[in-house]
Amino acid sequence: MLQNIVNTINGFVWGPVMLVLILGTGLYLTIGLRGLSIRKIGYGFRQLFIGRRGSGEGDISPFNALMTSLSATVGTGNIVGVATAVGIGGPGALFWMWCTALVGMATKYSEAVLAVHYRETDERGRKVGGPMYYIRNGLGPRWAWLALCFALFGTLAGFGIGNTVQANSVADALRTSFNVPEWLSGILMAVLVGLVLLGGIRRIASVAGKLVPFMALLYLVVTLSILAINIGAIPEALLLVVKSAFSPVAAGGGFAGATIMLALRMGVARGIFSNEAGLGSAPIAHAAAEIDNPVRQGTIAMLGTFIDTLVICTLTGLVLITTGAWNSGEQGAALTNLAFNSVLPFGDHVVSLCLALFAFTTILGWSYYGERCAEYLFGVKVIVPFRVLWVIAVYVGATLKLGLVWSIADTLNGMMAIPNLVGLLLLSPVIFSLTREYFSERR
Repeated sequence: MLQNIVNTINGFVWGPVMLVLILGTGLYLTIGLRGLSIRKIGYGFRQLFIGRRGSGEGDISPFNALMTSLSATVGTGNIVGVATAVGIGGPGALFWMWCTALVGMATKYSEAVLAVHYRETDERGRKVGGPMYYIRNGLGPRWAWLALCFALFGTLAGFGIGNTVQANSVADALRTSFNVPEWLSGILMAVLVGLVLLGGIRRIASVAGKLVPFMALLYLVVTLSILAINIGAIPEALLLVVKSAFSPVAAGGGFAGATIMLALRMGVARGIFSNEAGLGSAPIAHAAAEIDNPVRQGTIAMLGTFIDTLVICTLTGLVLITTGAWNSGEQGAALTNLAFNSVLPFGDHVVSLCLALFAFTTILGWSYYGERCAEYLFGVKVIVPFRVLWVIAVYVGATLKLGLVWSIADTLNGMMAIPNLVGLLLLSPVIFSLTREYFSERR
């Protein structure tokens, strides 16, 4: 009964209305910014390189702010999410993931600009920000209820999509490929997460700054090796992606067939789930950056969507298509395992290792998001109890079956987007003004 209720709510939260709202907001911001998020990609990477050293008030370097954001963003969606999208919606789903990322870059840019512009200093002297702060400080006291809604959804969603669900994925991957018992995975993860959380945002950012580049490089090397072996199939795969985005894909092999609308829906939904543009999570990390101008951090923040979807998700998708695994009838992690195993010995072990690393860093990144949301609701006194509960939840997630938790977590994750998108749309004149002012001064 409860599962049916949650599924119904989930169908609405992640239904066409929400997807159109997220895409529409991204498109509006892209146009309002005159394509800045695409035109300034090179500038963003230059700022990222400079951003390894802080240049302003904040707690972590701009580079580590992006790595913290990516630690939460690059996760199961890059492996399982892409496989689900392509396995159900066909190769055309990858095209719509690209489109989602292109407009999502403007959304992520705008979120970070507002997060830094409206951030505050808490009782501990730490910089805090995110949708709850830019809604309250930017829109005024009348909108404080909306900021509270975001903080509540963010706190609860963190324990689901950012903690127990990820811990469950790690434990399942390690058990399947390496025969590690779930209870042992749970204990090891809980201890490691606890050690990192003791140091707060600076230790989280320090670990993310080292672990995220390593795991991304590992995944790039493996996927590029597979694509190099199948290099002759890449042009045909790219053609199939574009063609399938605008024409139905007939059933064949184990593939059940897909309409244009199904490809679009799966691509958009999984793209948003993967890069989180519009959900309002990433700006919480970017608000802590040592930066002297919000626009500079915005250009760094938008690279998160570029790296997550246009690089990592694209490589996963091309591996699925060039190996021919996409029409096998498998879905999710099983589909990715099939694709990797068809080219590499122990390919499934490589997938499991990457999945475990991606999911573990997501637990670290989301711990910061959830903690800041909880602090907004209850003040700094909640930080220690929150961290204790977070570590306990890691063990619980690794050792229990989470069917209903998956559904509830997905719902709460989507509900975070509503207050955030309202804030972005109403504060868009501020975003456009700050952007014009910054680049006019640069000229």
